[in-house]
Amino acid sequence: MESTRAQQRRQTQQRILAAARELFAARGFERTTIRAVAAAAGVDPALVMQHFGNKQALFSRAVTIEGAQIGEDGEQRTHNQHNQVDLIIAALRVKLGDLSPATLAVLRAMPTHPEAARTVRDTIDEQVSRISAASKADDAQLRASLALTMMLGIAIGRQILDVPALNGAEFTDIERLLRPALSTLLGEAAPRSAARE
Repeated sequence: MESTRAQQRRQTQQRILAAARELFAARGFERTTIRAVAAAAGVDPALVMQHFGNKQALFSRAVTIEGAQIGEDGEQRTHNQHNQVDLIIAALRVKLGDLSPATLAVLRAMPTHPEAARTVRDTIDEQVSRISAASKADDAQLRASLALTMMLGIAIGRQILDVPALNGAEFTDIERLLRPALSTLLGEAAPRSAARE
């Protein structure tokens, strides 16, 4: 009986979190209400409060669950200077595709919401550490930071701002133009031949 109750509680929490991610992604933090999340999840607003306390706590849970996923694309690869550009390009390909509601919620909220900004910053910090560790450049952290924030800007331009040229571009064209810049920035001798394929 206890395990069934625990399962029901988890299922209710997951339903609330799924609804919250959808609404935070569509409306942002300020315009999303506990009442709207409850309605979308098919529960009473008091139940949302019981599980999560308040909107801030609900938002934190919604973005924290996804936070680890923002930068995990390609993590299983060997991280050395030779493939850093490939790694960043592969991650960008994912970020320009269909993002989950939680990731979109983080991107929409980060300019005005400290929790979302911290989630993105922590993820970038981890990626900067991994990428710069493979470099011998004195300014490796700056180089990695520039490359990663450039990718973040491109993702925001396409996913949030709907910049027409970005929305209409094929990924192969984006990669063709970005790869030489990333190669130079991260210290690779020349653009990889894959850029021309």
